[in-house]
Amino acid sequence: MSKITAILIDDEFSALHGLLQKIKKLFPKIDILETFQKPEKAISFLEKKQPDLVFLDIEMPRMTGFELLGKLPNINFQVIFVTAYSEYALDALKKNAIDYVLKPVDDKELSLAIEKANKVISEKKETQANENLVRLLSETISKKDKLIVPTSKGMSFIPQDEVLHLEGDEGYTKIHLIDRSEILSSYNLGKFEKMLGTTFFKCHKSHIVNIAKVRSFENEGYVVLENEHRVPISKANRRVFLNLFN
Repeated sequence: MSKITAILIDDEFSALHGLLQKIKKLFPKIDILETFQKPEKAISFLEKKQPDLVFLDIEMPRMTGFELLGKLPNINFQVIFVTAYSEYALDALKKNAIDYVLKPVDDKELSLAIEKANKVISEKKETQANENLVRLLSETISKKDKLIVPTSKGMSFIPQDEVLHLEGDEGYTKIHLIDRSEILSSYNLGKFEKMLGTTFFKCHKSHIVNIAKVRSFENEGYVVLENEHRVPISKANRRVFLNLFN
């Protein structure tokens, strides 16, 4: 199991202490940051710092676990509900809880819930790590005028002056190169827009062109690039585009 952080929220001290001891015994690598009997204090903590995982009692006197989650502006953690009432199970799943366990807590059920949470947390961290790597590479390599394109085999580093046009298509991006080849990336157009240098212009919500490759402008609403490649330009962007050449 990877190192994950967690907090426990339950108004009953005995239940809170018992759960804490079980987690320490079964999963010693879980770093328990805090335990809370008062939901208000838990909310204050979660507004400032969010762990990977929250063990949350549903039925508490001042507010339910559902109400506690509803008071948070952002939820960037996984939830395991701990409850004595099985009828809450369906509601828990609808609230996007990773799982729930019934009181008294059974070691096997708790282990299964934590292992399920750990898998989701690990995948989330891996995705974030990959995105951070791409961002770092982008900041470094952009100084050398290269575009980073994640592929199924790894990453390609393409000189930006070899890029003719980028086209967004249902969350993917098709990159048209000057040699007439194309690369399809799972990154959306917005991600690439942040990587590109000042020679690129977003002429349409789904199209970014390399200004250096522009050969003509057609009044009917198209920019013509090298190799007679025609790209639509929105009415809202035409004046800005033409001003670039004045």
